[in-house]
Amino acid sequence: MTMDPKEILHRAGSVIRNEAEALLNLADSLDESFIRMVLRIQNHKGKIVLTGVGKSAHIARKICATLNSIGTSAVFMHATDALHGDLGIIDEDDLVLFLSKSGNTPEIKVLVPQIKVLGNPILALISDPGSYLEEHAEITVRLPFTSEACHVNLVPTTSTTLQLAAGDALAMCLVELKGFSAQDFGRLHPGGSLGKRIFLRVADLYRHNQRPLVKSGDSVRTVIMEMTSKRLGATAVENDEGEITGIITDGDLRRMMEKHDDTRHLTASMIMSPFPKTISPDEPAASALEKMRTNSITQLLVLQEKEYLGVIHIHDILREGIV
Repeated sequence: MTMDPKEILHRAGSVIRNEAEALLNLADSLDESFIRMVLRIQNHKGKIVLTGVGKSAHIARKICATLNSIGTSAVFMHATDALHGDLGIIDEDDLVLFLSKSGNTPEIKVLVPQIKVLGNPILALISDPGSYLEEHAEITVRLPFTSEACHVNLVPTTSTTLQLAAGDALAMCLVELKGFSAQDFGRLHPGGSLGKRIFLRVADLYRHNQRPLVKSGDSVRTVIMEMTSKRLGATAVENDEGEITGIITDGDLRRMMEKHDDTRHLTASMIMSPFPKTISPDEPAASALEKMRTNSITQLLVLQEKEYLGVIHIHDILREGIV
């Protein structure tokens, strides 16, 4: 079978529309059962054990990761592996959340009684009504849809999209109920770019750089030597009272060369840009990046009140993966 380019785009569009319509239907169909599930998980003291079979298992694993990222302790247990020893994951205070389209798979029909013997509560996200799983779950949230996006209505597509969306909705409700802050999120993501955006400070970066500085009366040669030796593409300029009065960048030097054939009479104060953009060492590095982008510059002078501490360069921030 062959498909021309237009047919490929038409088919792709129909898949996305199928899933989008199902998502909108899900948003309108959530009811009291979803509220009960959110509150049940919020008030639960043990961890959440997520389980499923096939594609539902993959979605369960992702929801598990999302819950952990917002401080709700969760583990993934494949329903098949649970029947071969992984039931030991479940502690007596845990709650088990099943994801299943039909709620009638052989693994579920064997696993559910085992969990009930252990005495753990069972919650379920399912699509097909009247299933074995729904009959035995404490709380069931139905994820209704008419058909998979597959043309033969077999490949898990729309059903798993709904599971993922319901898991995200569940997690985001928990975020607000828990009062989970950006700082809390960063605490659980210290090694990633998200955590760095929250916790990495200007003070963590500028200290690795040298501290370029010239006097307002210094010659152009002195300015160039200072900028070259400190390798930051800029230098701060201070007056005789030790106050920072400006900055000289590579761009200032280029503009100087365009205006003057003879630069021997020029001083730092004559070519500097006054009122330089500055930042406190206590501010987030992400704020420094935003200030640089807003002002189309690549360096900021770091000042603690009026004391000049050094320079933070855009490369310092990008090197940390903050974009």
